[in-house]
Amino acid sequence: MTNWLIKTFIKDSHKTEDRNVRILYGKFSSWVGIFCNVFLFIGKLIAGTISGSVSVIADAVNNLSDASSSIISLFGFKLSSRPADEEHPFGHGRYEYLSGLMVSFLIMVIGLELFQTSIEKILHPTDVHFHIFICAIMLASIAVKLWMAAFNRKIGKLIHSQTLIATAADSRNDVISTTAVLLAAIISHFTHLNLDGIMGLGVAIFILYSGFGLTKETLDPLLGKAPDPEFVKAIKTKILSYPGILGTHDLIIHDYGPGRQFASVHVEMAAEEDSLKCHDLIDNIERDFKDEFHLHMIIHYDPIITNDSSVNNLRRWISEEVKKIDPALSIHDLRIVPGTTHTNVIFDCVVPSSIPISDDEIIRLISNAVSEKYPGYICIITIDSSFAAIPQ
Repeated sequence: MTNWLIKTFIKDSHKTEDRNVRILYGKFSSWVGIFCNVFLFIGKLIAGTISGSVSVIADAVNNLSDASSSIISLFGFKLSSRPADEEHPFGHGRYEYLSGLMVSFLIMVIGLELFQTSIEKILHPTDVHFHIFICAIMLASIAVKLWMAAFNRKIGKLIHSQTLIATAADSRNDVISTTAVLLAAIISHFTHLNLDGIMGLGVAIFILYSGFGLTKETLDPLLGKAPDPEFVKAIKTKILSYPGILGTHDLIIHDYGPGRQFASVHVEMAAEEDSLKCHDLIDNIERDFKDEFHLHMIIHYDPIITNDSSVNNLRRWISEEVKKIDPALSIHDLRIVPGTTHTNVIFDCVVPSSIPISDDEIIRLISNAVSEKYPGYICIITIDSSFAAIPQ
């Protein structure tokens, strides 16, 4: 059914990387969520009123909040589609992340409301009246929510939308909560044990736990989460596949919303090569990344002396020495500046944040190792942060 809906209502549905098609997917899924959740809210509200069940009414209010979440998602996709302007030169793509964060907050608010209501129900239990109509409504709700979870998860993965993946998780939570409410009603009817409040409390705790996890996931891109290691590896592999590229480092990726990623990176090329030829190759690499990865790439050219054996040997030796301090350390941009009293060895050292050794201690250890091996050599080291871990 999902495939049929996609083909029927979304033009050029196969072009998921196209920004306009992606927005159509987001808006369509939001409208589906609004319609389904309003329908379920009305049905459960009637069932809860007839039975006097606080858990059924809470489940109905939960569906109403889901409809509100779909409205927020709808506005999120609409706002994120706005083109770049003078005040926002990178576009408005992060509106989608903000809408996902608001959906996560709503999930937690509903969890808190249900927690409070369930505690009151446990302390002051009231009789719950079982009707076959209630059972039918809850079973229908479970079926609809199962489909909605699969529907939003599929579209979320197709267009890489954290908002829709959060919505899918919320629909999954609804399946669990509605099933628990239905089981409580059936058990209470046949055993005369009032489990309405206890079951509601369990559901509330689960919703709060899930909402906390979703909040973290939607906050990550807003706070500048490190890029996917597989994506970083693919970028390095792509860059090194070009003839003349000796190495790459200092990759930084900025995420301004789905489909709006910008990156900068340094590439090492032989200093003896013609500069115009190197510049032309860099232009080609940047263009290829835009076409193949939809990534706006800015490349900085680092000339590396390759015809001086003393420089090459020193670079290899220092690279091996820093690995002895910690395998995650690496160096780049090494050059030698001879002087009358001493020789300066200038280079950068990349230090990932996970390394427990201080920057000063790393500089001391490297400098001592170099002065022991090469008396008269003084290291001038710049510590680089590893914004994206590229294997050396």
